[in-house]
Amino acid sequence: MIELPIYNKEGKQVDSLKIDPATLGGEVRVALLKQAYVTTHGNQRQGSARTKSRGSVEGSTRKVYKQKGTGNARVGAARVPNRKGGGVAFSKTRTREDFRTELPKKMRRLANRNALLAKLVDNEVKCIDSLSFKAPKTADFAKLIRAVGVDRTCLVALAPGNDSALKSARNLAGVDCCSVDQLCAFGLLNHRYLVVDKASLQSFLDESAFANQSAVAKETK
Repeated sequence: MIELPIYNKEGKQVDSLKIDPATLGGEVRVALLKQAYVTTHGNQRQGSARTKSRGSVEGSTRKVYKQKGTGNARVGAARVPNRKGGGVAFSKTRTREDFRTELPKKMRRLANRNALLAKLVDNEVKCIDSLSFKAPKTADFAKLIRAVGVDRTCLVALAPGNDSALKSARNLAGVDCCSVDQLCAFGLLNHRYLVVDKASLQSFLDESAFANQSAVAKETK
């Protein structure tokens, strides 16, 4: 059982939350996390890099000079790859869809839970009792993350509709925000710390526990 400390906005521990690793995959599955990361990263490629082949370069297709009688080696069109201004031998023509891969839904969901488990094992989850602010203020949020020991990049998971915290955190360097229901392995692994409030984390864990129970029930049938 993992015991996660709960901090207030001043950085003092006020509570703790017990988390069962079994609901998050039981153990850190490095191969699964890498596969999920590579899949998401590849799916973000635009696939917009283009170069021209010899057929795409504008210009005449006639021979540069006649084939015989000049004393030079015979030569064809001026757009061949070995001449200046010509096309590329192996031009880039792949589109965005060519780079896309898919991960099965069960693997994707397990990877999302397992990435959180990896953060918990490494003590990189900073849970706050409340992330509500009276008014958006970047200085207040910067003070909060310093108080809980965030000294590298961090991902802030917020409850839907928490605009005050979103506006307070989004201007800080090295800080990215997302909704707690959008937490994924790619986002968690791309940041050193996860900053989340207790209620949002509990909702994520409850959903994970429900998904885990459903998977076990299907396997036992």
